[in-house]
Amino acid sequence: MQDVDNIVNGQKLFLKPEYQEVLENKKQFESSVGATNFQKVEEIAEWTKSWEYREKNLSREAITINPAKACQPLGAVMVGLGFENTMPYVHGSHGCVAYFRTYFTRHFKEPTPCVSDSMSESAAVFGGLANMKDGLRNCNALYKPDMIAVSTTCMAEVIGDDLNAFVTGAREYAQGELDNVEIPYAHTPSFVGSHITGYDNMMKATLEQLNPSRTEKVLDEERINIIPGFEPYLGSLREIKNISKMFSDKIIMIGDHEEQWDTGAGEYKLYAGGTKIEDAKTAINAKATISLQKYSTVLTAKTIKNKWKQDYVTCNPIGLSGTDAFVMKLSELTNKEVPNELKNQRAKLVDAMQDSYSYMHGKKFAIWGDPDFLLGMVSFLIEMGSIPTHIVCHNAPRKGWEDDMKTILDKSNRKEECNIWPGKDLWALRSLLFTEPVDFMIGNVYGKELYRDTKIPLIRIGFPIFDRHHLHRYSISGYEGGINLLTWITNSILDHLDEETKNIAQTDYFFDAVR
Repeated sequence: MQDVDNIVNGQKLFLKPEYQEVLENKKQFESSVGATNFQKVEEIAEWTKSWEYREKNLSREAITINPAKACQPLGAVMVGLGFENTMPYVHGSHGCVAYFRTYFTRHFKEPTPCVSDSMSESAAVFGGLANMKDGLRNCNALYKPDMIAVSTTCMAEVIGDDLNAFVTGAREYAQGELDNVEIPYAHTPSFVGSHITGYDNMMKATLEQLNPSRTEKVLDEERINIIPGFEPYLGSLREIKNISKMFSDKIIMIGDHEEQWDTGAGEYKLYAGGTKIEDAKTAINAKATISLQKYSTVLTAKTIKNKWKQDYVTCNPIGLSGTDAFVMKLSELTNKEVPNELKNQRAKLVDAMQDSYSYMHGKKFAIWGDPDFLLGMVSFLIEMGSIPTHIVCHNAPRKGWEDDMKTILDKSNRKEECNIWPGKDLWALRSLLFTEPVDFMIGNVYGKELYRDTKIPLIRIGFPIFDRHHLHRYSISGYEGGINLLTWITNSILDHLDEETKNIAQTDYFFDAVR
């Protein structure tokens, strides 16, 4: 058991004799008391590495194994926390909200404010209006937000709860207590789409409901909005804001969750940072809006272009060319030259890319993640002469994304070796890795089992990352972010090279520490 004077982690704790004895004794109750044929298990496990199994695996439709996506309300919660003094409120069961909070908290290593109205069995049958009436009132009384961002879970969506009617009813029931609280709401059913769909639905709803239709258009010629999308790298938000400030102080990020998940030590504050609600309410007056994630803002884009009649562009500032396009768009919109500071940052990235090119060139990668993340990362890998052999996007949109990826791959002279796998999960990727191996994997924490199984090194870039600390504080966007990506990937290649060349007089033909 634990010794108060020598507390050990789980890895060492369960190696202690008393725990090993318990684990050994458990075996008599497992697998129907010896009914399992372990030799057969090993035989089937080996068969799952074959081309025959791969064909069956890739044709699978009825089940997901090891998904590379999360559900809609997770994205809606991120949107809510991107506005000042805003409490995300999920209309659904308490267990779902506990999942959202822990998911973000384990990635960002910070508390995640979020409440639910704890729908139970009776609410699942009769509807959750009573829960919302009490829930919104309690949320306001306890946490005193300026805005409550309401989303939904499966339970509320299956029964068909009407958020518009429910929020209206809750306001009337509150007898004035909610009159000064903004309550944007969005339906975010978990059984369709993914976390980026939820982000889009909540962002669209928030902007529409805070910016009602107007008879006269007010135009601020200097105002530019930037919507970051579902961004798990807080350093990227910081980097984008730094670049924007070099062009204008009237470029405003809509949905800025950087400070909420990057607070310092000391007294805890429930709300930190975020886009000012007043800035959100005047977003309709901007000259233009830039989305940094095209496929996280599909519906939001329609509101901005069609309802607001506003200029709308998408940029993906990951890698050299992606950042170049973003910087030039800011230069065009502000009618200003690119600052020398940015030119110097670009020059340093190009220099670093030249330094590391020989190590990344020709390396084969398997990579997975969200649609926009993959577009940026694959573009960067191709800039470095790498071969993105397997590109897995479980939550790939049905329209546009695959064509965008093909356009990027066309820039590679090894494009015939690159494969796009929309809608596939990480169990499908396992078959791909065994039948068409690569040199390295790039992805989130859920690639750890793939690494243990295939022995292919995993470079942790993406979301979520639970088993490493502080990576979310860095940027993967902008020229500075490009250097971070280059550092992580190249040094992982060198770490692996060290492992392959550590046997004296046998494999040590690469030794980079000569005095």
